[in-house]
Amino acid sequence: MSKPTLGPTFRPMPVFPEAKPKTTHGPARVISMCNQKGGVGKTTSTINLGAALAEAGRRVLLIDFDPQGALSVGLGFNPHDMDKTIYNLLTSRDVTVHDVLLKTNVKDLDLIPGNIDLSAAEVQLVNEVAREQILADAIKPVLNDYDYVIIDCLPSLGLLTVNALTASQGVIVPLECEFFALRGVALLMDTIEKVQQRLNPELVLEGIVATMYDARTVHSREVLQTVVDAFGDGVFHTVINRTIKFPETSVAGEPITSYAPSSNGADAYRQLARELMVREK
Repeated sequence: MSKPTLGPTFRPMPVFPEAKPKTTHGPARVISMCNQKGGVGKTTSTINLGAALAEAGRRVLLIDFDPQGALSVGLGFNPHDMDKTIYNLLTSRDVTVHDVLLKTNVKDLDLIPGNIDLSAAEVQLVNEVAREQILADAIKPVLNDYDYVIIDCLPSLGLLTVNALTASQGVIVPLECEFFALRGVALLMDTIEKVQQRLNPELVLEGIVATMYDARTVHSREVLQTVVDAFGDGVFHTVINRTIKFPETSVAGEPITSYAPSSNGADAYRQLARELMVREK
């Protein structure tokens, strides 16, 4: 009897079937893409996972919840030219979610943009009643229009990130395969646990996804093995390898699934989308 094929996470690699098309949509599963360390692939993963889910026939809304506005830029928008963004939705009672929604060039993929204005929101929301619930209340009117809402969180564990976690049913943690990225995971898990206990008991860890992985280096392999040993099935089988294609897609302002559709990076995010959908059945 032959041994099962081991995947990049040193476990038997399941087969993730193609998703069947949907004839109806909603209510959306809201997922925060979260890690308090910057530069670990949150925005890249939000754009490309969202695009892969849309390619699979799901309606997807992406929320740029980082004042740097990288998600908006990565989808071809100039955040400095925006009249209304997620900031206005959070801080103005006369702005609705429909006022800030944008259609992207990807079919079934929409965006709520963000820019540097969002950096002021944290201070402004501090004195609001039920301040942790503001994002959840703001996006509620459109949840039945989508299958997935993915929030690209800023690299912080402050009030904005708590808002994102309170609005979500799941968290995906992109983790760069290097030692210093690994050190912050325990702090992030502690924050998720506190939100579960105090604000959102429905919140679960969807999974940790290894990003910027280079199987040729001992260090990458050791970090990934450590994560799998610690979190087991909490780690996605899909691994995102390091490739020059991802920076190129940011400049092009489009997902890798359309910029380089036959690339390994595009295939990896398609597999991650299938794995996510299988996990939620």
